[in-house]
Amino acid sequence: ATRESAFVHAIASAGVAFAVTRSCAEGSANICGCDTRHKGSPGEGWKWGGCSEDVEFGSMVSREFADARENRPDARSAMNRHNNEAGRTSIIELMHLKCKCHGLSGSCEVKTCWWSQPDFRVIGDYLKDKYDSASEMVVEKHRESRGWVETLRPKYNFFKAPTEKDLVYYENSPNFCEPNPETGSFGTRDRICNVTSHGIDGCDLLCCGRGHNTRTEKRKEKCHCIFHWCCYVRCQECIRVYDVHTCK
Repeated sequence: ATRESAFVHAIASAGVAFAVTRSCAEGSANICGCDTRHKGSPGEGWKWGGCSEDVEFGSMVSREFADARENRPDARSAMNRHNNEAGRTSIIELMHLKCKCHGLSGSCEVKTCWWSQPDFRVIGDYLKDKYDSASEMVVEKHRESRGWVETLRPKYNFFKAPTEKDLVYYENSPNFCEPNPETGSFGTRDRICNVTSHGIDGCDLLCCGRGHNTRTEKRKEKCHCIFHWCCYVRCQECIRVYDVHTCK
């Protein structure tokens, strides 16, 4: 029940919703289509057109699929349900208008607009930010008519309580620096790192303080490319030497 699990559940649930929604808009699924529930006008000189992606239908399918096994009255199911929904909510948050101009000689007298999902990379980056700011929770037990039920509450009262858009977890992450088959960690030994970076790909962080090795590597690359009319490109082959840094 770590923040890594929270991210995996969120992005997997979002992936199901995204794929179903896109299939509906492309017409490759015969049980759904475009979203026609438009309210008002998208703006002056604009009109609804194209195929707005029906993210509500995609989210419904994802909810039935991803949440099917999360019906137990324990804390892990509560956590998974919350993070699954946060993943689906991320798509709704990032939906945006796409528009196309119509008119003589590109005059754009009328714009046709429709709702579209972002690239999935945008959703992944958004959920990565949510992973970085995930809320730590504690498990509480209480009795209901169906028996003992586990729920989650924020561990720290002086932080803002998580919303449905935020990821939650309640167990500390294992040490991913060393190999551990039980957690699926391969460790970071022999990983290529960036000696000039201060981020997570930098040798200081990625190598977990163990230091790094440096070796030179020769690579064949195309170089001195010239375009010939018409129409092909001719290149030479050059040998270039690179420094490669790997974690100890």
